[in-house]
Amino acid sequence: MAIAALCWPMAAAADVDFGKTQPSAATRSVATWIAQAKDNGRASFVIIDKREARMYVFDPAARLRGTSPILLGEAAGDDTAPGIGERPLSQVLPHEKTTPAGRFVAEHGRNTNGEDIVWVDYDAAVSMHRVRPAVAAERRLQRLATPTPGDNRISFGCINVPKTFYDTQLSPAMSNRQSVVYILPEHKSLREVFGPGVREVATERRALAQAPARKNSKASRKAND
Repeated sequence: MAIAALCWPMAAAADVDFGKTQPSAATRSVATWIAQAKDNGRASFVIIDKREARMYVFDPAARLRGTSPILLGEAAGDDTAPGIGERPLSQVLPHEKTTPAGRFVAEHGRNTNGEDIVWVDYDAAVSMHRVRPAVAAERRLQRLATPTPGDNRISFGCINVPKTFYDTQLSPAMSNRQSVVYILPEHKSLREVFGPGVREVATERRALAQAPARKNSKASRKAND
């Protein structure tokens, strides 16, 4: 994926606004870094806290639009297995069903059923999409409804989002321009994933990656899990 700076005017540094929401310390730390460093440029952004199985959607000024529980990869881990995006689901091993940690430039796409999704890591076939309770035994809707995150690990790596939240918060926030997704680690430290500026006010800006148009050749793989 080519790296290019987008020509957006930079606003003055500001603090993140969570409103009345009380996030985890890790989420607040990363959000504060994003807001003060303007790491998101002028784009909306999403923070995914894997340990809490929760998504936070922000506008470009780092104001929280909404938050929701989510479903994640069944296996704990912060990396993707080499070549996993090229394999059919039947060849993905249990320990490989991870949701990767890191900073990603999101892009819209469609699966083989024509449903809109948001690619997080196209090469690894990881996307954000509406939860699909197709397999009754997986109890995906029931998992979302429980108050604890312990049972929110069920997918092959994709982020499953409640339909109403996807339609009213996530999709609109990402519809007009590129957006950035920050997935917090569960094993690695925040600094290992996002750099040394996360714990304090960051001074270095990172260029927002220019995401090229993608074919949907992988939509039949993990985009559907």
